[in-house]
Amino acid sequence: MSLDRFKSIYTVTAQSENQLSSNEPAFPVSDLAPIIAELGGQTFNHGVFRVFRADQIPAAVQDMESMFPQYRGRLVPFAFDWLGRHFALDLAKGDNGQPQMLMLEVGSGQAMIIPVPVWDFLNVELVEYAADALATSFWQEWRSLNPADLAFTDCVGYKVPLFLGGADVVANLEVSDMSVYVELCCQLRNKTRKLPPGQSIGSVALKDV
Repeated sequence: MSLDRFKSIYTVTAQSENQLSSNEPAFPVSDLAPIIAELGGQTFNHGVFRVFRADQIPAAVQDMESMFPQYRGRLVPFAFDWLGRHFALDLAKGDNGQPQMLMLEVGSGQAMIIPVPVWDFLNVELVEYAADALATSFWQEWRSLNPADLAFTDCVGYKVPLFLGGADVVANLEVSDMSVYVELCCQLRNKTRKLPPGQSIGSVALKDV
């Protein structure tokens, strides 16, 4: 299949070498291998969307399974957006042999179903519905104040995560190392998961593990 529609909208603005090799384990989803081979390691439109290199996927699996333990053993993350939201395939669900697609929202702690196959996600959803899929209006608002391109390893995370009552506004955003941001949100989410709605938190102490 072709990625021409995706490429008509998304321009590569940075690239790191895609370390896919004959020694890499086979992808559990055959449709994903050519996508990673063609797009892996690339940053599109200054950081609004990025695709993992093959060698980065195992770490992304570990991160997302820590944040979303209900999907353990089922996820194959393959891309992420400027807010650090990961796009992944759920191998346990799907139709007609196509795994279900998920948007894993680290800042809100929610997993959202994307009801299309991965190729349609790239060629249709990201082309025709980018405002919904990638929050591009919010991205443009952020970029107007922060014009520097995002490094491949960075995201624009919430200073106070949405699941802790943080506001979904530019003033609550900051550039973060994505692995640090995911780990921080994971720790906070796991500590607060069982708190009743409306429960206040007096203080937060973070420590290395």
